[in-house]
Amino acid sequence: MTELDPVTREVLRNALVEVAEEMNANLIRSGYSPNIKERRDCSSALFDPQGRMVAQAESIPVHLGAMPFSVKAALEHFHGDLEPGDTIVLNDPFSGGVHLPDITFVTPIFHRGELVAFAANRAHHADVGGKSPGSVAGDATEIYQEGLRIPPIKLWRGGELDEDLLELILANVRTPEERRGDLRAQKAANETGRRRFLELIERYGLKLLASAIEEILDYSERRMRAELAALPEGTYEYEDYLDDDGVRAGRIKLRVTVRVRKDELEVDFTGSSPQVEGPVNAVYAVTASAVYYTVRALTDPDIPPNEGCYRPIRIIAPEGTVVNARPPAAVVGGNLETSQRIVDLLIGALAQAAPEKAIGACQGTMNNLTLGGIDPRSGKPYTLYETIGGGFGARPTKDGLDGVHSHMTNTLNTPVEALEIAYPLRVERYELRPDSCGAGRWRGGLGIRRDIRVLGHRARVSLLGERRITRPYGVLGGEPGGNGADFIIDGDGKERPVKGKGSVVLEPGWIISVRTPGGGGYGSPAARPKELILKDYREGRLSAEYVLKHYGFDPRGEGG
Repeated sequence: MTELDPVTREVLRNALVEVAEEMNANLIRSGYSPNIKERRDCSSALFDPQGRMVAQAESIPVHLGAMPFSVKAALEHFHGDLEPGDTIVLNDPFSGGVHLPDITFVTPIFHRGELVAFAANRAHHADVGGKSPGSVAGDATEIYQEGLRIPPIKLWRGGELDEDLLELILANVRTPEERRGDLRAQKAANETGRRRFLELIERYGLKLLASAIEEILDYSERRMRAELAALPEGTYEYEDYLDDDGVRAGRIKLRVTVRVRKDELEVDFTGSSPQVEGPVNAVYAVTASAVYYTVRALTDPDIPPNEGCYRPIRIIAPEGTVVNARPPAAVVGGNLETSQRIVDLLIGALAQAAPEKAIGACQGTMNNLTLGGIDPRSGKPYTLYETIGGGFGARPTKDGLDGVHSHMTNTLNTPVEALEIAYPLRVERYELRPDSCGAGRWRGGLGIRRDIRVLGHRARVSLLGERRITRPYGVLGGEPGGNGADFIIDGDGKERPVKGKGSVVLEPGWIISVRTPGGGGYGSPAARPKELILKDYREGRLSAEYVLKHYGFDPRGEGG
């Protein structure tokens, strides 16, 4: 090991981060599907030879906290059987993955015959088979209905693509050409990481770079321990609920006990519901990812995110529960929805220890929407997948943000122009939802309404959303945000509500309307300055009826 001064450490740390960022940028630029090239639903990272995460691109939290489990699964499966040119592919949630649409690529990096690192990336594919177009079925009851399971396999071996394996994968999806393009983009991204990492070795030497990696991990650990040591020691508990499991009615309990002990944190989910029949079960990697994200957000987000950052955190997630499901559980919603509720759960618990960092609950859902059918323009199948933003929770010094993705998702929207070019669909409405926020000294953010019309064909819609029954909580006297809701609008313009989890068929000309939750408020509504309330009213964010109900006066009598 070589002694490192802080300046050299930071130079090399930022160089490694830039390698990961360039990997992700190349994945987005070369991606084939709108889900990757427009929504940027992908993540990249670098790992050391032991499978420890060293650096990551700041992209999708639910990907990044769980990706180390994929790299370690690849290492365990191919221990001693790796060579230059190999690339391992996997998506099986019970063997290193999180849910089937997220396909992970792991590429070992060799220098003069020695394994020196791994490049890895994860991308959400718009279809991987299963019972519903888009592979996000809100009513699935076992993983076999959710798509093609890929255990750790070598799709490239010694630099040669296994064409037979690729054809096997493509034969099990609805949109094979799109999948082929996205898979090749993932391979190219890892090749970028391999090339750039070797350039760092040539410039700085392997010995210095290896020393820097150890110091970077230790540095993140020291900073995280210092943050945890500043929290009041104690035990903090919180409960929250999922609306249902998509198959059976009835709320699903999630419970956490957080123990702060000196410079360590124990997060215990004992008391959470047993795993359920529907698809909201989370595997352990998803639960860990949500914990890591929340702890980092509530301490110091500038701590470099890597394996060292998470060393002081211990997670207890009893096997067979909704936060650590056993096969063959359906799990697609565990990654997408239960991860969001785990964040709400932890913020609710840790707000007791650090109220100055508390925020109202964000929308608490990704509002997953998939649409699929036969494109009448080409006669070929298509699948659209997207998540829809909503209200961000109010903060200690300002309102929540309107209409954004929050917490475990960090994607962009699908631009209207890109969506309408790629698919036989038309976006009829895309707007903020007035009155959907939680009132408070600082109000929560507004949700979104997005209406999509099917053109010239029948389409199957799958919905997987939350906070349709339970509401995003407010804090310190703030009121909860508004619920989400989903509707079908038929050819006569008649609206009818549909469940937030499940599948329906749309006839030509029909519309699916997704209306997303708002964020919870912060502090008492009585403390909100009148000028801010009137500003929201004049700008159309709040109705006169809302202002009268929540703030106690009629803005129409105030020159509004």
